Amino acid sequence: MVSGMKYSNIILTGLTVLVLIGCSTQEVKQEASSAPAPKESPTLDQDGVQVSGQNPPLLLMKGDKKLNLVRIMDGGACKNDLQGVKGTFLLYADPSDIDRIKKDKGTKIFSDFESKIQAIASDSLQQAINESNLAEDPFALGEEEAQQKLAKQLTQNFNSASIVPIKGFEKETTLTIAITTFSPSFIFFQKGCEALRMDENPDSAN
Repeated sequence: MVSGMKYSNIILTGLTVLVLIGCSTQEVKQEASSAPAPKESPTLDQDGVQVSGQNPPLLLMKGDKKLNLVRIMDGGACKNDLQGVKGTFLLYADPSDIDRIKKDKGTKIFSDFESKIQAIASDSLQQAINESNLAEDPFALGEEEAQQKLAKQLTQNFNSASIVPIKGFEKETTLTIAITTFSPSFIFFQKGCEALRMDENPDSAN
């Protein structure tokens, strides 16, 4: 099985104090700071699958807290030799928590947070893919509907898998976060997961 999660850098006005230094130097082609922040939270269905827009939303409500997008994570996992998924996952955090923690504990603490968040995302994705049925749906009306069903199923399983570890992280660190799937980015493998393995381990192709 292959499971991995890596960060891509994203610049957000007023949130440069967050020092979750990613293990990837890949830059987002369109910087988030150049796009206006949405006035409302993203349009999601009841299971948390994004149903409108092709760009990651910059804001997300978690209870009564407004969280800002602080990192974009690229991840993938294989269920077996044939089936798997890769795509983008979004990390949101409370900017007021970031400011408070920075003042109390300094910025070096965020590198430890990074490792914990990566572990949560990777483990939750692996659990989600293990519990998802990626077999071709004979009742789907087309490829688009089939992809939407798979995305919905994976998102449900990812959300369920990440609830407990995120609560534990928040209790330990006092940093409110949310990790969500970005369903338009998903690519599902049903006839071979070799491409994902090569993406995660490029040296294996040599």
